[in-house]
Amino acid sequence: MTTTERPTAPTATRPAPPHERGTPGYRRLGIALWLSGMATFVLVYSVQGLLPTLSAEFGVSSSTASLVLSATTGTLALAVLPLSALTESWGRARVMTWALAASALLALLAPLAPTFETLVVVRGLQGIALAALPALSMAHLTHEVAPRHLGGAVGLLIAGNTLGGLSGRLVASWVAELGGWRAGLAAVGAVSVLATVAFRLLLPPATAPTPARSRLRDLGGPLRRHLTDRGLLCLFGMAFLLMGAFVTVYNYLGFRLLAPPFSLPGTLVGLVFLGYVAGSWASTRAGTLGDRFGRRPVLWVATVLALAGIWVTLPDLLVTTLAGLLMVTVGFFGAHSVASSWVGRRSAMLPGAVPAQASSLYLVGYYAGSSIGGALGGVAYDHAGWAGVTGYVSALLLGALVLALVLRRTPAPAV
Repeated sequence: MTTTERPTAPTATRPAPPHERGTPGYRRLGIALWLSGMATFVLVYSVQGLLPTLSAEFGVSSSTASLVLSATTGTLALAVLPLSALTESWGRARVMTWALAASALLALLAPLAPTFETLVVVRGLQGIALAALPALSMAHLTHEVAPRHLGGAVGLLIAGNTLGGLSGRLVASWVAELGGWRAGLAAVGAVSVLATVAFRLLLPPATAPTPARSRLRDLGGPLRRHLTDRGLLCLFGMAFLLMGAFVTVYNYLGFRLLAPPFSLPGTLVGLVFLGYVAGSWASTRAGTLGDRFGRRPVLWVATVLALAGIWVTLPDLLVTTLAGLLMVTVGFFGAHSVASSWVGRRSAMLPGAVPAQASSLYLVGYYAGSSIGGALGGVAYDHAGWAGVTGYVSALLLGALVLALVLRRTPAPAV
């Protein structure tokens, strides 16, 4: 051994490169965050298929029954920005794990609720427990995946959301058909616990450094930067309008199919959520197409498809109703996949912006749309039936289309 050799610097201090598509780290990260998205949507939207059952069980209207969903999405919308910003410096992996674990525990308590009001409160607490998870998941992808693969990675995350929305609704509906709504919610809690364990075991170590600790007073500058960028405002507004439209369709379609002239049994009504399979495909496909051909045209086409789909559902024919539902689902998830990945990319180009906070603001719009938009959709259904839902959803999608067109004419920010 020569004495002139110099020791090399420890490689542990050098930041690791972001994950490239096809590498083991990319696959583990994708599957883990796919599971987190699945668990989030299992927990949040499993009650959607139970709304007619809860309405009959507690003797409340369809719009009142929807509060068990709106309570979760509403508290999530309120808490997502401060919690995701303040907890990111604690370590994204740790916070995401604790968020999933706490919400799964609350899911196991929900079936024990003695009254409708108690159930709404428990569901509201679930929204707070989950608040940091969606934004941190998007921020984690933005930091951990090579930029040229980000659209596809976000599409995979949203595909997990899609499968979670599907499996949560189907599990809750089918088990409830056999053992009541309490058994349905208990099954959802068990699925959430399993997803949490698998997520923690699969998530690879972070390649990006942990951000410095944040304080609420530090949020003002980046917040103003995000809220003064026209492109980001369009994306935030689209999140609200698209999600409000989508949740309204799935919230109240079950009531329509159970009533004349369809009069379908509950087990068959639960199968309409299989449309989420098409949404899972649309999420990954739209993200890839956006990376390849540009986000603007893909976002516009997906929004138009959803708008056309709601009108296809209007006739009292099962085949047109299901075809229109499929179009709405593919259009929504395609637009959401493109818009959510676009937020991180655009905010990263803005001086003084924080991608994690931009993702949080997008999710504020997204979950506020689910809570407020879904509740107002119930008012439309209570007063004017499915024709009222069609008009209401059309208005939301037309607003989203206007924003998509404005976004097409909005130049990229100067770096």
